[in-house]
Amino acid sequence: MDIKAVTVFCGSRTGHSPLYEQHAKELGTLLGQRKITLVYGGGNKGLMSAIANAAMHAGGKVVGVIPKVLVEWENQHEGITELHVVEDMHERKKMMYNLGDVAVVLPGGNGTMDEMFEMLTWNTLSIHNKKIILLNTAGYYNHIIGHMNHMQLQGFLYEDWRERLKVYNTPFEIANDLDGGKS
Repeated sequence: MDIKAVTVFCGSRTGHSPLYEQHAKELGTLLGQRKITLVYGGGNKGLMSAIANAAMHAGGKVVGVIPKVLVEWENQHEGITELHVVEDMHERKKMMYNLGDVAVVLPGGNGTMDEMFEMLTWNTLSIHNKKIILLNTAGYYNHIIGHMNHMQLQGFLYEDWRERLKVYNTPFEIANDLDGGKS
């Protein structure tokens, strides 16, 4: 599959580890260099700002999707290629999903978890079959991975969750996957 756009779900904060922001910038740069459009939440704060600015700086195209309720709170990014202001969070997720060929999940909070699990649920229900990638920067998602293993062992998942969600520790591994292993 030729990847033209990647939807990234990530935090509107940077978190405590400098590696979170570093990885967001590295992934943005790698996407921009490969001319892969970044689709993200449209904010100009936190990891969202870091990945968008890095992709733009690397010559990439960046499309933001932000709901009206978050325009002021997340300081919508005015320096990106396109910004869509939508009615609500549901419309935001649907548009972000529709615009991307692959979803990548970086560290984030409740919103990022909601987005990741909704994408996984849609995938499980065959609403889509897009690849979903988790960037486990500095082990950020180790507890979620452990819980997903627990859900599987306890018989609550229909199949091995690893068939739906790929886990990588660095942006380079993600870029290599998007390139089909050619990097």
